[in-house]
Amino acid sequence: MEEGGLIPIVTSISKTVDLEDGQTNGGELKKAPLSKISILTSFHAGYFRISLSLSAQSLLWKTLNKSTAGHLIFPNAAFLLIWSLAFFSLTIVSLFYISRCILRYPSVRLEFSHHIGVNYLFAPFISSLLLLQSASFIRSSSKLYIIPCLLSSVPILVLDIKIYGQWFTARGKRFLSTVANPTSLLTVIGNLVGARAAAMMGWRESAMCMFALGIAHYFVLFVTLYQRLEYSGGGALPAMLRPVFFLFFAAPSMASLAWSSIAGSFDLLCKMLFFLSLFLFASLVSRPALFKRSMKRFNIAWWAYSFPLTLLALAANEYTQEVKGDISNALMLIISIISVLVTLALIFFSAVNPSLLLPRDDPFLPSPLIPPAT
Repeated sequence: MEEGGLIPIVTSISKTVDLEDGQTNGGELKKAPLSKISILTSFHAGYFRISLSLSAQSLLWKTLNKSTAGHLIFPNAAFLLIWSLAFFSLTIVSLFYISRCILRYPSVRLEFSHHIGVNYLFAPFISSLLLLQSASFIRSSSKLYIIPCLLSSVPILVLDIKIYGQWFTARGKRFLSTVANPTSLLTVIGNLVGARAAAMMGWRESAMCMFALGIAHYFVLFVTLYQRLEYSGGGALPAMLRPVFFLFFAAPSMASLAWSSIAGSFDLLCKMLFFLSLFLFASLVSRPALFKRSMKRFNIAWWAYSFPLTLLALAANEYTQEVKGDISNALMLIISIISVLVTLALIFFSAVNPSLLLPRDDPFLPSPLIPPAT
């Protein structure tokens, strides 16, 4: 839920709150001082992007420490620090969002009906599944793993029924050809992360089910977005949201990881998906002008860079384990270092510019009408 997608929601709800509180003067709104209530109003599920990135990063650090290549090893204290930071961010953001659901339910309803906002409702469940997979002190066969995994996977399937069913049966503005945008790929990634978690528990049939749902809708989305790329970049998504284009290569990267866990090896299908990820990654980074406007000022949307890069690094590590050689090792090392550096940079920028993570206004964006739910 990027600022560009949800600022219109936040703006409309904030105006309602201000009017209810009597903050008017001659028919014009006054800007009230920032309060706990206004923070809850401005808050949205897009902030789970932070925990999403940190959870994936902790999984990468765990994987690299166990890698037979051993080119990039992190101290145990560093791994525990990044895992704790991911857990802390997921807990804090979850508490904020639960409070928002209770105190600002109308804004949550608008978020649920928004063509960008609804996709980030998958983010907290993806974060929790990645956090479970990265926890080296929890066995995948234990109840401490299985129960949270089920609690995170069931909401993903419920959201699948809501969103995928809507693509088939909705009218007008809710058709896939109308609402599809790069953030829609989060619906696919949620299923693929759930498939990998189920495979790690030994639940092969459940893993196959979630993988089938994810990969089928990935190909549908891929073709739809490929045909509408110009619209997705200019009309459906404001310039501030351009970082979410990185989700294009996050989905096939996660698909390769999920199928590797199901099949037990990084086989031909995994390699094909990994090569597709590399191609999409190269296609995006070779067009820096696409992201120029989104990089003018730090904002929460920047966190969209980290998560896809981390999934690509995880897939590269799996590829390196299967295909031994200097080229594969160098590729894995380069992508992993980029992923780690980008994540550390985002942590630093967020720490020194906390006010930019929750702005009151967004001067770059208009306030389009929110498509109604059907």
